[in-house]
Formats: sequence, C-alpha cells, structure tokens
Amino acid sequence: MITVAGSCAAVLLLASCADEPADLPYGTVQQMMANEVQPTADIYWGAVGSSSELIDGKPVNRDWQPETDAEWQAVAASAVKLRELANTLGSPAYAEVRAEGWTDFTEGLAQAATRAEEAAKSKNPDAVFEAGGTLYSVCSACHQAFPPEAPAAGAEPVDMTPNR
Repeated sequence: MITVAGSCAAVLLLASCADEPADLPYGTVQQMMANEVQPTADIYWGAVGSSSELIDGKPVNRDWQPETDAEWQAVAASAVKLRELANTLGSPAYAEVRAEGWTDFTEGLAQAATRAEEAAKSKNPDAVFEAGGTLYSVCSACHQAFPPEAPAAGAEPVDMTPNR
C-alpha cells in the first residue's frame, strides 16, 4: 500500500518524465518520490497516531508518539528533509519542464514542512498530527491540479489513505 507520501509522490511525478533533464540530483521526479520523499514522509506520518481494534469482543485503543528526545529529533529531521526535497523540486532543474503552478505546490509543500518541523520541535503529538494533515492537504491539492499518470503496467495504483 502506498501512503499519503506516496500520493504526494504521484502528484509531483505527473510532469512528463520524458522531458526531464539528464542532470537531476535525485533522478527523475518518480525516482525522487520513491527513494526520498516517500520514505521521509512515512517517518513523519508514522510518528504519532492511534488505533483501536476489537480483541475478545472488547475495544482496545493504542496511541503512539515519540518518547525520547532522539525520537522527536528524528521526526523534526524528517520535516526538514521534506522541506529540502520540496525546494529541490521547485529548483530550475525540476521545475523548468513542468506546467504552470508546479512551483506554487512545491512552495506549499516547503511551507507545510516548516510547520511540521515546528510541531515536532514542540514535542506536541496533536500538533504533529495536525501538521501531517496539512502535508496531506498540500499533496491532495497538487493531485487535483496535476492528476497522477496512470501507473505503469504491473505497478500498484496510488492509495491516498493516510498511514495513521
């Protein structure tokens, strides 16, 4: 299953890879999404959450969040990296062959990642969860403006369900 980050990756992948310059720092947009954005966003989205399930007919709730300073720092670092990746996606190397509006979305992703970093630094799980929702909203808006291409033969379709 591809998570929210995967859906963001699919959005940013939209612009035609055939027109990509040969000297991209992370390869094509598709490669960058799969190898950098997706795993980085998964760190952020997986940092806090809750679930419930029935066990022996009784609801069991489970909440999780970072417990140590190092865990909180890893969440903040993932937001920093998302901002850096967004800035790279907005750089001329990636943006010059994209449709109008591309840099608006990359800037939106960078701004959302900055807020996500601040939330992680505050060590507030509710703020991290909310910032994750904002990141998701940026990705969703980009999907609407730049609908993802159909997956290649044998590839799984993008699932926009948050990994929470």
